[in-house]
Amino acid sequence: MAEGKAHGIIQRLLEDESALRKFVRRRVGEEAIVDDVLQQSFARAVASAHSLHNEESVLAWFYRILRHAIADYYRAQGAEARRNQAFLEESTLSGTLQEPALDEIQATACACLHDLIPSLRGNYADLIKRIDLGGESPEQVAKELKISRNNLTVRLYRARQSLRASLEDACGICSKHGCLNCACG
Repeated sequence: MAEGKAHGIIQRLLEDESALRKFVRRRVGEEAIVDDVLQQSFARAVASAHSLHNEESVLAWFYRILRHAIADYYRAQGAEARRNQAFLEESTLSGTLQEPALDEIQATACACLHDLIPSLRGNYADLIKRIDLGGESPEQVAKELKISRNNLTVRLYRARQSLRASLEDACGICSKHGCLNCACG
């Protein structure tokens, strides 16, 4: 019985999917985020279908679920921004967040570097390729990714740390000395 109720609720919601999608899009903008919020909300609706007593009010009930999902999304975004800002401030104060010049990076790059970059997680490989190897402006990359310059700086720092760890694992001791005479390739 509960499975049939959930199925009926989802069918009713899918009939109004374009209106639901428009509602979320006006509040979050990006289509990928709209999809995520809708998917999470549908999952919540299925999980709590038993709490709906009047199936005629399914849309109002689901809009409430959507509002909560949107609020959760913005709450998570705010928390991530605060974490990134704290990390940036801490790294700046400690002096560990300094961007070396492009020619300095290229002069000391290990031959294994290009083999290891694709194995980096997330968009780290893209950041390394674009900024460190391609010489793109960090400001331009941040603008294209629709993130703040501070957020990009934190991501780039983490990408470099990840690449450094990969180089140390793959190349051993020669990676610690700039790989000028790399013999591991």
